Amino acid sequence: MPQGKPTHVPADGLTTKQRRNRPLLIVHTGSMKGKSTAAFGLALRAWTAGLPIGVFQFVKSAKWRVGEESAFRALGEVHEQTGQGAPVSWHKMGEGWSWIQRDGAADHAADAREGWRQIQRDLTAQRYGLYVLDEFTYPMRWGWVDVAEVVDTLAARPGFQHVVITGRDADPRLVAAADLVAELTKVKHPMDAGQKGQKGIEW
Repeated sequence: MPQGKPTHVPADGLTTKQRRNRPLLIVHTGSMKGKSTAAFGLALRAWTAGLPIGVFQFVKSAKWRVGEESAFRALGEVHEQTGQGAPVSWHKMGEGWSWIQRDGAADHAADAREGWRQIQRDLTAQRYGLYVLDEFTYPMRWGWVDVAEVVDTLAARPGFQHVVITGRDADPRLVAAADLVAELTKVKHPMDAGQKGQKGIEW
């Protein structure tokens, strides 16, 4: 968008302000690292803008605490103590690593579905200003959560609620429904040279 101006203005009857201030469905997908990192960066902006944050982390072990979780829990405490920013809630649904569907992973399908049901309840209640549905493409890909239902629910969500979904292999129907889609493509990665992930970079 040269100089921040849109290249196309739809004939939708909305004013510039109305079009600017509509809630977005955002998808971060692709094979490269950084999808969740970008989503949490977006959440920092939302927190600063006073939007309540709801993080729903799918198919990562409940025992595994990523660096962003500690940071956002601390920001939630800052809000409680000072009123600065906004409330933050962090929820974990399901187990197992997102890029490996381990034996017995189907045991966690019910957890993933209940996580989605909670998101639906929160959307109805307009509980958050930004929802981070981290690694949520995988429950859809594995058939744990119905893609069509997700798309319909998000399209009909009331009020002013942004949603960002992360994960590889986003379903084409989700991509079509989204307002913003970013695909991260690998050019180089330390693992190519035999280097494993490290604290502060990968988690």
